[in-house]
Amino acid sequence: MQSLTKLRYLTSGESHGPGLYTVLEGMPSGLPIEVEYINDQLARRQKGYGRGGRMKIETDQVEITAGVRHGYTLGAPICLSIQNSDWKNWQDEMSVSPTDKPLKRVVTRPRPGHADLVGGIKYDFRDLRNVLERASARETTSRVACGAVARRLLEEFGVKIAGHVTAVGPVRARVLPATAEEILQKTEETPLRCLDAEAETKMVALIDEAKKMGDSLGGIFEIVVDGLPPGLGSYVQWDRKLDGRLAQAMLSIQAVKGVEIGDGFDNALKFGSQVHDPIYYDAAKKAFTRSSNRAGGLEGSMTTGLPLIVRGALKPISTLYEPLHSVDIETKQEFEASVERSDTCAIAAAAVIGEAVIAITLADAFLEKFGGDSLREIRRNYDGYIEQVREY
Repeated sequence: MQSLTKLRYLTSGESHGPGLYTVLEGMPSGLPIEVEYINDQLARRQKGYGRGGRMKIETDQVEITAGVRHGYTLGAPICLSIQNSDWKNWQDEMSVSPTDKPLKRVVTRPRPGHADLVGGIKYDFRDLRNVLERASARETTSRVACGAVARRLLEEFGVKIAGHVTAVGPVRARVLPATAEEILQKTEETPLRCLDAEAETKMVALIDEAKKMGDSLGGIFEIVVDGLPPGLGSYVQWDRKLDGRLAQAMLSIQAVKGVEIGDGFDNALKFGSQVHDPIYYDAAKKAFTRSSNRAGGLEGSMTTGLPLIVRGALKPISTLYEPLHSVDIETKQEFEASVERSDTCAIAAAAVIGEAVIAITLADAFLEKFGGDSLREIRRNYDGYIEQVREY
C-alpha cells in the first residue's frame, strides 16, 4: 500500500557522534526559511530547569546543505546538519573506522527503563553503547530542526503552536486557558514553561530534591495549536485519522508514555451530555460554533477549527545517579545499572519537542488537504477551501 504521507523525514546520527542529520522531503517550493529561525527553535529545546551538563557543552546550530536557495525552499529534499560539540571528546570511542585502542566507555550494565537491554538482544550487541547512542533523546534535536521548517509552512496560513508544562511529578499547575500566542509570550523566559508561577516554584523545588537524591522526574506537557481550518485529517480510513497520527507522533518522543487529546481521560468518566461540545450557528459570522472545546479541536478524527489540544505524559528519565539494580550482560553478575550523563527533568524540553512533532504531523495533513508543489499554489487551494467553508 502506498503511503499517504506527503512529508517524509529521516534522522541520522548518534548522541556522541560527529553530528545529527535530517532529510526532509515534501516541502513545497517558495517557502521562506532562515537558519536563524531554526536555530531559535533549537535554542528553545536546550532550555529548562533540570537539564544536565550536556546543555552546557552543546550550542546547537543548524546548517542547511540542500533544498534551499537564497532563503527559499526549492521543493527538493532539504538536508539539515547539526554538529555535536562533544564529538571531540569521543572520537576514539565513536570512530567509524576500526581502532586498536582499548575502549574506555563500553556499556555492559543496562539501565532499567532504557532501550539498552532489549536493543542489545535485538541487534546482537555486546557493547550496549551501540544502542544508547541512537536511542538517546539527543536525536530529538533533529526533529526540532525539521519541525521548525514545518512550523514555518503553517505560520504562512496563520497557524500558531505553543507548548507548556502542566505537571512535574505530583505537582500540577492550575488550568489557565491561554492562546498559543499568549503561552509563548508568558512562558518563554520561565524556568519550566509553566503558566502557573506558584506551581512552577514547587516544581523547581521538587526537581532540586530529586537531584539531591540522584533521582529523576517526569511530568505532563500540553501543546496548543490555534488557527487550523476545519477538515484536516479524515474519517474514511484508519491511517488517515488525524488523532491517531498525532498520538503516534507524540509517542515517538523518547520517554513519552501517554497521550491525551482534549479532555480525553476525564471525558471517559462522565455522561455523554457532560462531554460533547454543543453546536451553534453564528449568523453574523456565517460560521458554526461550539460553546466548549472538550474534544480538543478534533471530531471524527478531523480538525473542527477550534484550538487543537494535545497532552503528553513524560516518564522520569531512565538514567539515575543512584542507579537501580541491573545485571552485567557478560558475567550475568548483579550490579547497579550504568550511569550516563543525563538530565534530572527534561519536561520543558519535551514541550518544545512536542511542538515540533505536532507541527510536522499537521504540516503533513495540511499538504494532504491542500496539495500543490509551490507555496503559491497551496495558498490558492487554501483560499478556495476557506471560501467554500464560509458558504456551507
